[in-house]
Amino acid sequence: MTTDQPVPLVDLAAAHAEIEAEVRAGFDRVLAGGGYVKGPEVTGFEEEYAAFSDARHCVGAANGTDALELALRALGLPPGGGVVLPANTFVATAEAVQRAGLRPVLVDADPDHLLIDPARVAEVLADAVALLPVHLCGQLAPMAALLDLADGRPVVEDAAQSQGARQHGRARYGRISATSFYPGKNLGAYGDAGAVVTDDDDLAAAVRLIGDHGSARKYVHERFGFNSRMDALQAVVLRAKLRRLPAWNEARRAAAARYDRLLAGLDGIGTPRTAPGNEHVWHLYAVRVRAGRERRDALLAALNAAGIGAGVHYPVPVHLQPAFRHLGHGEGAFPVAERAAGELLTLPLYPQITGAQQERVVEALAKALAA
Repeated sequence: MTTDQPVPLVDLAAAHAEIEAEVRAGFDRVLAGGGYVKGPEVTGFEEEYAAFSDARHCVGAANGTDALELALRALGLPPGGGVVLPANTFVATAEAVQRAGLRPVLVDADPDHLLIDPARVAEVLADAVALLPVHLCGQLAPMAALLDLADGRPVVEDAAQSQGARQHGRARYGRISATSFYPGKNLGAYGDAGAVVTDDDDLAAAVRLIGDHGSARKYVHERFGFNSRMDALQAVVLRAKLRRLPAWNEARRAAAARYDRLLAGLDGIGTPRTAPGNEHVWHLYAVRVRAGRERRDALLAALNAAGIGAGVHYPVPVHLQPAFRHLGHGEGAFPVAERAAGELLTLPLYPQITGAQQERVVEALAKALAA
């Protein structure tokens, strides 16, 4: 028998409880030393996250959107060039492209996994100078097919939701990738932070230069840059969490498998699929409500009223956002993304979630469906 206690969508307090002593000790080190921006804690985290990502370099940034922009700007792409990305992503992916002086070229997702569809990418390659696949919900986009299509064009990976995920044993495929450490991510800071990861020495140096006002020497600015540096207090938190991330990702996998079992046979609900070769890290567990948006929204309201912190991610695809109306796409342009926007319902999932909590979530969902 489950309890009636609320179940949050994400429980950041539970994660903090596991690392509180370590974080407080790290904060004391930083406060005593007075080095709040960059410094040894940031350097330590960059080295550790590079190793975790099987990469030569990691460069910290102020947030994930900046990290994407830094990666794109470091490549030196032609101004106004088209960058291919999926329509079903958080708006930051498209924002970073436009902020870098480039042009978003949107494509649809595949209907089974809701990852960028290589068949749709192939249709717009003539208008592309780079590809920007998004590793959505915790699993990698179909990278082998995308690299074949790229035909020498740089591939920049948006890895904000895939920290620790692999595909056929590999963590990375493109020339450069960017990630976000927003608090709710698998590896989340206590505020905003991000990073760029690459094996390319020149790209890493360019990212570091651009993100520090274009300056490698104080008051000498070699190129136009901006301010996007990781602060030391966030690095303390990230180092503590990174040590636990493999175990936390395993806990997410176990929770996702439990949801799969509990939801089996529940009419009207489709469980998420893992693409072949992917080792999913379940940043999000989003089911599909087959009856569509109105029914999905009613279920969301019922769950929230019952104390279940369910949510909806990306209810409006990028092409239908007012800020991107200039791209010229109307309703019907990307039918898979639009359908997903009206069907997806994100259920609570985090490393510390218990079986009893998940049972309560599914019981509340079944009750709402019956009503």
